[in-house]
Amino acid sequence: MKKRQLLWAAVLATSTLALGHAQAQDFPPRKPVTLVVGFAAGGAADAAARLIAKKLAANIGQSVVVDNKGGAGGNIAHQFVANAAPDGTVLLFGSIGPLTIAPHLMKLPYDPFKDLAPVSGGVNFPNVLVARKGLGVKTLAEFVALEKKKPGSLDFASTGAGSASHLAGELFNQRAGIDMVHVPYKGGAPALQDLLGERVASYFSAPPTALPHIETGKLVPLATTGPTRPAYLPNVPTVAEAGYPGFEALNWYAFVAPGKTPVALLDRWNQEIVKALNDAEVKAALNEHGLTPQPTSRAELTEFMKKEDAKWGAIVRERKITAN
Repeated sequence: MKKRQLLWAAVLATSTLALGHAQAQDFPPRKPVTLVVGFAAGGAADAAARLIAKKLAANIGQSVVVDNKGGAGGNIAHQFVANAAPDGTVLLFGSIGPLTIAPHLMKLPYDPFKDLAPVSGGVNFPNVLVARKGLGVKTLAEFVALEKKKPGSLDFASTGAGSASHLAGELFNQRAGIDMVHVPYKGGAPALQDLLGERVASYFSAPPTALPHIETGKLVPLATTGPTRPAYLPNVPTVAEAGYPGFEALNWYAFVAPGKTPVALLDRWNQEIVKALNDAEVKAALNEHGLTPQPTSRAELTEFMKKEDAKWGAIVRERKITAN
């Protein structure tokens, strides 16, 4: 009798475990999916997330809701997802700052490489170094020559200490052998306002923000920070082309999930996200916002993040950058 009871108990436990495992692997998930974005609605990250979420929802036949959790440079959203249930219903449109820069500037309540699981690359875009018109320079070479003539006389705005625009400027300081003064702002709008008001010399700006002022001649584009010239600025050289080979400082967003999400679900989400990013209409819409789709395998994203982490960690240490 005892043997029979033990046998049934074992069968029941195995069945329960199998059912739980099957439910964990359900795709699409049985409840709505949340795509968390670490920035307020209306910006480039939000626009991209909503475009991709709409296509994902159509493809999987399940609701994909964008949830904006701004604050702390995106770290609040990243911590939220790191602590979320790993059931495939929560994804994060993670960004370069919280994933590969912030860990070198402060003690975070999560580890990007342990508490978050890479799913796929998302989108990327370069910065464009723009100078105020009154500075009197037209090329990157003239800009550097002016700074070298009077070291420390030039400054550059950023969207905050430790932001991608800040690190782009510090990387350029290192590569050009100059020492521009960093002027942090609480976002792109006030940084751009002071640049247009000629209260700061330059700014590593997101192209969509700077483009209208470049077209009216209020700002002078000196170089873009990506590996190639973007289609919307065909006559502006990259920093690499302008004399600093190998220079690259891209802004990027990638899809990650809670760290303990089952591999089967991560793989399935990778397939769906890559499919959405490769859709012709999605690609065209992203390009209109100045964004380049960056679909990857999970392994490719992991390797990319490790390289970015090492690169920006070295800059933070060498330039003695702090979060203040």
